[in-house]
Amino acid sequence: MALIGITCRYEESRGFVRLGFDYIRAVEKAGGTAFPLALLQKSSLAGVLEMLDGLVLSGGGDMDPSFYGEEPLRGHREISPLRDEVEIELTRLALQRGLPLLGICRGGQVLNVAAGGKIYQNLGDVEGAYLEHMQKAPRTHPFHDVELRPQTLLWEILGRAERIRVNSFHRQALKSLASGFRLSAAASDGVVEAFESPNAPFVLGVQWHPEALAAVGRPGGQELFDALLRAAEERKKKADGR
Repeated sequence: MALIGITCRYEESRGFVRLGFDYIRAVEKAGGTAFPLALLQKSSLAGVLEMLDGLVLSGGGDMDPSFYGEEPLRGHREISPLRDEVEIELTRLALQRGLPLLGICRGGQVLNVAAGGKIYQNLGDVEGAYLEHMQKAPRTHPFHDVELRPQTLLWEILGRAERIRVNSFHRQALKSLASGFRLSAAASDGVVEAFESPNAPFVLGVQWHPEALAAVGRPGGQELFDALLRAAEERKKKADGR
């Protein structure tokens, strides 16, 4: 059974970490074993990655803009410098090792920044981004459409659908894709909603929360975790020499 690491949300000011059940349930439903990651020092990362067959970068708050070469703009919200530092290094090492990886909301932004891309600090300041991307509705409620790009990994995973409706809880988004990544899906206002690496078996970032959609059987949810697990099991078989 494949072991899937899931990063946790850091509450530095309160001295604890947390992870929602939906992430764990989605991994378990896909046939994997979930392994919550609450790491405080980068020296532990290489050893932890040796144990894992796949990685989920979970959602959360804003990233420190210093990690993508910018000053904080007015309205920037609470950050966790420790989480940023640990997750960016974790992601870089995972990419180097070819570990199947799924980045969710903030996790997708971490994936892009770790690979050299940039993000918008506040979608409200972006010309042309007219949709509401921070819904005031239950997490399981599909809020706006995303259009899938054909001939992509995501398009295949979702049954070659032209579009799906997803939930939305992000005030930041991708500004420029890192080298080697390609667009997988976008909202009607042009905001990047998913991206992937065509040069890896499974590296996918999405701006919505598939773990919440998976909990109620909505499209764009469990399928992503199932695909992650297939890639993780395939990697595990190769590593075991089977």
